[in-house]
Amino acid sequence: MGYKTLCLGFFCILFAYCIYSPVPENIEEPWKVRTISAIIKITSFLGTLCENMGLMKHEDVITTLSLVHFTKPVSDENVTVIDTDFSNIPVRFYLPKRKSERQRPAVIFIHGGAFVLGSYKMSAYDDLNRLTANKLEAVVVAIDYRLAPKYPFPAALEDCVYVTKFFLQEKVLAKYRVDPSRICIMGDSSGGTLAATVTQLLQNDPNFKGRIKAQALMYPGLQSLDTFLPSHQEYQHGPVLTREMIIKLLCLYVTEDQVLPQAALRNEHMPEESRHLFKFVNWSEFLPEKYKKNHVYTEPVLGKLNASYPVLVDSRLSPLLVNDSQLQSLPLTYIVTCEHDIFRDDGLIYISRLRNVGVQVTHEHVEKGVHGALSFTSAPVFLNLGLKLRDKYINWLEENL
Repeated sequence: MGYKTLCLGFFCILFAYCIYSPVPENIEEPWKVRTISAIIKITSFLGTLCENMGLMKHEDVITTLSLVHFTKPVSDENVTVIDTDFSNIPVRFYLPKRKSERQRPAVIFIHGGAFVLGSYKMSAYDDLNRLTANKLEAVVVAIDYRLAPKYPFPAALEDCVYVTKFFLQEKVLAKYRVDPSRICIMGDSSGGTLAATVTQLLQNDPNFKGRIKAQALMYPGLQSLDTFLPSHQEYQHGPVLTREMIIKLLCLYVTEDQVLPQAALRNEHMPEESRHLFKFVNWSEFLPEKYKKNHVYTEPVLGKLNASYPVLVDSRLSPLLVNDSQLQSLPLTYIVTCEHDIFRDDGLIYISRLRNVGVQVTHEHVEKGVHGALSFTSAPVFLNLGLKLRDKYINWLEENL
């Protein structure tokens, strides 16, 4: 009894500490954000504790706890939901039931989760895709790509590219009565990273150039070169994501070697030969003045990491690294950035670079927003911000797809 009481007391103190962590003054629904941040921090703490005790890996603990939010492919009166696969890559289809004489638009959905977590089965994603299919009378195909660390880079990207190309075949589009001129790729967070890279690769592939009409990137992370962007510094302790947590997870997509995340936390992880790439992510050149504030740009320390990770200079990992000539062929783009988000500046830099080369970009910046809002649109804790972003995204699709 005493042991249980001690444990309960410990977790009550831990929760109180987490929930009373400061949040920005102008944040929307601060108590809900505090609660979400507390749950995430405690989950991460449990993962670290279990890993240190040799019971279970950090990411496996988080994955196990998230299973409670997974859904089955349940159809309703408006949408038929089917789980299937393309060459053993799981996909979930959302097919409108209403009869239509016209071919339908389509959305290819790529979930977030730092390349390590998540699934299209999560209830918030299921709700989003179901609503998208219903309101737009669109076919939605969601991808469950392979996750790190079991499947490191480029496994997730390869799965997303394969599914997208498979779906774009004439016979497949005809089977689902999809209009080949009205297809969008959408992703949130690391799913936005993957969506941006898939779009780049397809637009620069002669066999698929012009096949994607639009891309929608929700608070995407788009580079791994510089971990000291202003937003990385301002929101290193959250809300929702902390810098240490996200670096630890993202590094698992590259390696399980603990040397890399420790170096990345110090911004000393890039090799000397990467110097020429920093012109693509130099925030002092691309960020609007209001986001530079009192920050002074300093280039990351290069060449200090003895281990070699060639993937760090690969534009398929960091889509901001492609040159302007590759960017200018990209399609109509919708990007959401949130003010209180560690990845805010990644999105802002990409917007600047896309607009500089003439790409048509719709930018939705949420002054009171936090990262991952689309993931918090169902019980037990939901954010009105997530519902608003969901509606804005669907309205943009209605007008542009």
